[in-house]
Amino acid sequence: MDWRCGVSKALAQCGVSLAWAVTMKKTTSRAKSANPGSDSKRSMLEKVMLTAGALLLIVFTIIGMEFTLHGAHLSRLQGVGRAAPQVGDSLFVRTMEMFTGTHLTDGNHVTVLFNGEQTYPAIWKELRDAKETITLQMYYFEPGSMADTLSAILRERAQHGVAIHMLTDAFGGQKMKKEYVDQLKAAGVQIAVFRPVRWYALQKLQNRSHVRAIVIDGRIGFTGGFGIADKWFGNGHTKDQWRDTDVRFTGPAVSRLQSTFADGWVEATGTLLTGEKYFPKEPLKDEPATTAGLLDAQPNIGSTPAERFLALSIAGARKRLYIANSYFVPNYDFKQLLIEAAKRGVDVRILTVGTATDVKITRYAGRKQYSDLLKGGVRIWEFAPTMMHAKTLVADGLWSSIGSMNFDNRSMVFNNEANLNVLDAPTAAVLDSVFLNDLKYSKEITIAEFEKRGLWQRMCELGSSAMARLL
Repeated sequence: MDWRCGVSKALAQCGVSLAWAVTMKKTTSRAKSANPGSDSKRSMLEKVMLTAGALLLIVFTIIGMEFTLHGAHLSRLQGVGRAAPQVGDSLFVRTMEMFTGTHLTDGNHVTVLFNGEQTYPAIWKELRDAKETITLQMYYFEPGSMADTLSAILRERAQHGVAIHMLTDAFGGQKMKKEYVDQLKAAGVQIAVFRPVRWYALQKLQNRSHVRAIVIDGRIGFTGGFGIADKWFGNGHTKDQWRDTDVRFTGPAVSRLQSTFADGWVEATGTLLTGEKYFPKEPLKDEPATTAGLLDAQPNIGSTPAERFLALSIAGARKRLYIANSYFVPNYDFKQLLIEAAKRGVDVRILTVGTATDVKITRYAGRKQYSDLLKGGVRIWEFAPTMMHAKTLVADGLWSSIGSMNFDNRSMVFNNEANLNVLDAPTAAVLDSVFLNDLKYSKEITIAEFEKRGLWQRMCELGSSAMARLL
């Protein structure tokens, strides 16, 4: 998990300050030995410098901890009458655009893809059909059959003149072998690493790119929770075959996904991708067309687009709110937003990971919030067959979101994330249907049963929740 990056960063910052203080002490000690006659003055100077060094150490430690451990700023919504416009209201669309930068437009065609058995055949087909450009940004990368298939397709397309750019995250892609990268580069694929670890760039360690973005010829886009690893193959209901939800889309929203990639690429390489080959003048038009837009959520030192998107989506629901998320670790304020939704009559249901989780500490931290949520009227299920990695939200059978964003502090505050947001009843109906079907393979958590959990589990939850801002 990336939280280790933040711990390392804080320790490094403290270490630098401590080393400076120790060096100053040694320097003044040597000066004192050389001039015993001025002991009194040297002693006073030494105390002043050590005091100043200690104060600096404290200041840098506080700054480092704040930078590493800060959480979401948003705590509530306030308005005259209702706090937020209702999903489906024209003001909801305008509000979402103003506060998140998600430009919702007509003319998009959206196809929701479930699990590896649907996602990868669609991706491989479009990659093989690429004529001019392929841009691919992936957080997680692991050697195996899937990685080999991707390499073969990219090398073949590169040899036929397709311009290919591949961006990997320094942490999520650290399992990529040098030979694998060299083979792609030899074929003409351009590869860059997003925010590699450098001693002079420790302040960037916490901020990873969790984005999944594939764009073919500037016209066809894919995003979701998928990665390049064999565990994403399969039907999502068998052990070691992860359950995920992804999306293929065409239309104006693709250009926004392409610009998300271009933002990362220019930071990693210094080269800005522009022109009609990457951003066609006329988007591909498919029917039926839907209203959709891409949320490009990038962190900053204040309130983030990610937290505003999530808060507005929760507050905008009036009938039902179905959230599927693999890393469900709401902070106090977002827990309250969910409870408030339930109390105003919204059918709030959460589907998250069960015992098959790949990160136990995150599950424990999320479970620490269950009691309050259940008592507040929120219903919670844990997926049983395998790792549940989907990140979707559906509100009132109309507003839906599919992408890489988790319901945790890391996604809302530290990571670059990308979600396709869709205002379309048929798309929402598909996601509603699959959500309800997933509940058949899940265990509902009841307050009576949950309160019977043992002391060890409670201790794990308490300890894990103390680290929730890093998760």
